[in-house]
Amino acid sequence: MILQFGIIFLFLAIGEFIVWSTGIPVPSSIIGMILLAASLKAGIIKPRHVERLSNFLVRNLGFFFVPAGVGLMNCLGLISKEWLPIVVAAVGSTIIIIAVTGWVHRFVRKVFSHKATSKDELQKIG
Repeated sequence: MILQFGIIFLFLAIGEFIVWSTGIPVPSSIIGMILLAASLKAGIIKPRHVERLSNFLVRNLGFFFVPAGVGLMNCLGLISKEWLPIVVAAVGSTIIIIAVTGWVHRFVRKVFSHKATSKDELQKIG
């Protein structure tokens, strides 16, 4: 289990180093997770190397939301004063995200169906 912690913290540290050295405005934990996922997909890291710890973390995921919930409770005064802009921003951003996701999905399907059609036509010719 300690080796599994080491692997996950190694990717977190690599993400931290990338953010520190490049100054990109992306959280180091996100970069570390992307690198870990890419390593798993590429077969560099085997799932068995992080599976036990990952299962433990997922089973106890609720505990990671406690600090955020406490932080929200500390800001209830501000939230009660500014509830309308918060709700408008949440609803508006949700609508925008759904629309953009739909457009990107439609675009990707069109591009890949066009490539598949072109590939089929080339096979018929050749």
